[in-house]
Amino acid sequence: MFEALTGTGLAASAGLNAYIPLLTMGLLARYTEAISLPAGWSWLSNGWTLVILGLLLTIEVVADKVPVVDHLNDVVQTFVRPTAGGLAFGAGSASETVTVSDPGSFFTSHQWVPIVIGGLIALGVHGVKTASRPVVNASTAGFGAPVASTAEDFGSVVMSVLAIVLPVLVLIGLLVLLLGTVWVVRKRRRRKRERISGVETRQLFG
Repeated sequence: MFEALTGTGLAASAGLNAYIPLLTMGLLARYTEAISLPAGWSWLSNGWTLVILGLLLTIEVVADKVPVVDHLNDVVQTFVRPTAGGLAFGAGSASETVTVSDPGSFFTSHQWVPIVIGGLIALGVHGVKTASRPVVNASTAGFGAPVASTAEDFGSVVMSVLAIVLPVLVLIGLLVLLLGTVWVVRKRRRRKRERISGVETRQLFG
């Protein structure tokens, strides 16, 4: 149960920002006892891995806060975030944490399962994020991009830490993401109706 919540929270976090959950796991594994990575995932806490993840995170943080550039970044991240989500779920669900002492019993016979699940979760969250950004940019003339991006980065950090330290609270984060999905769908439908109405009005009076 907790292994699944840990993996789910990390994968969802990767859907918002590919590098935050991986960097969080690596840093906590290297400098604290909050998480103990299994042998196959110990490379996440390697010094060079952390430096590379830190550099990639810096680029991602900057690019995601600039209108137009954020859209191009989301296109590229369509491949990166699901991959990171699969890695995050695989590593997180197989690690010992403050709440999980026997992670090896969760996916014993099918080690590929958590990676696939994590990729799908991250892809779903990425889809919602990508769909919401044009709505935010259009309704704020682009000024909302850095605010939305900062909120997403903060949410990714919180979700990553909670997934490791207190995974039961991941359920709250998933509820917030669900509500965000509903908001995005409603906004996009409203914009579509407004565009159709505008076209019909122009045709009628133009």
